[in-house]
Amino acid sequence: MIRNIPNKYTQSMLLECINETHFGKFDFLYLRMDFKNKCNVGYAFINFINTEVVASFVQQHVGKKWGRFNSDKICSLSYATIQGRRALVDKFRNSSVMEEEPSYRPKIFYTSGPNIGQEEPFPGPTLNKESARGHGAARRRVSSAPPHNEP
Repeated sequence: MIRNIPNKYTQSMLLECINETHFGKFDFLYLRMDFKNKCNVGYAFINFINTEVVASFVQQHVGKKWGRFNSDKICSLSYATIQGRRALVDKFRNSSVMEEEPSYRPKIFYTSGPNIGQEEPFPGPTLNKESARGHGAARRRVSSAPPHNEP
């Protein structure tokens, strides 16, 4: 996770900053957003392609100020609970964030071939949205029902 990101950064600004030094060296990026206030919450999930790239990112960015908005925030990096592109995609593909505007959604990228560094289409959900909503509604109805008193 990239931490201490100035709240005014958009995902495209963060992507531009990372691409200056690590273009094609990561395959997943998601800047967490506060949808109500339309600003980020200060951290992003990123999946670098290998540990050498992580070390390079640390050397070039961690402990340094961000380049925009005259912010005093210092870039830091930490491990997230969920690791790896596949696990991150699986976590977010069924998330309600995928219903938000495209600039607020997680992104995946090509890391080889002629499209290196370009955004890749994000896989669709694995759950049927209607059945998922229906099951959730049924659970809410059951759990909110008053207790049944038997004679």
